Amino acid sequence: MHCTSVTYTSHALRRMFERQLSSEEVVYTLQTGDLVMDYPDDRPYPSQLLLGWVKGRAIHVVVSKNPASGECYVVTAYYPSLEIWNDDFKTRRS
Repeated sequence: MHCTSVTYTSHALRRMFERQLSSEEVVYTLQTGDLVMDYPDDRPYPSQLLLGWVKGRAIHVVVSKNPASGECYVVTAYYPSLEIWNDDFKTRRS
């Protein structure tokens, strides 16, 4: 995803701190991650769930993007759990 700038919500910063995820890891996921889910109806901007790999470990980043300015807002970031996700980390367990 191409972003003109990246802003972190307070929720994202809190979760990144708790999960020991750096802003570099999150930005790397924004740049190289695969689309897992698209949320076109999210407000105020459409958002996406991206899957990236950092140091051999899967990471999910939820990001919304202002289509007019290209500014991205990181909503949250986390290590996906195999209790919730299949081992591809792209599909939820049923």
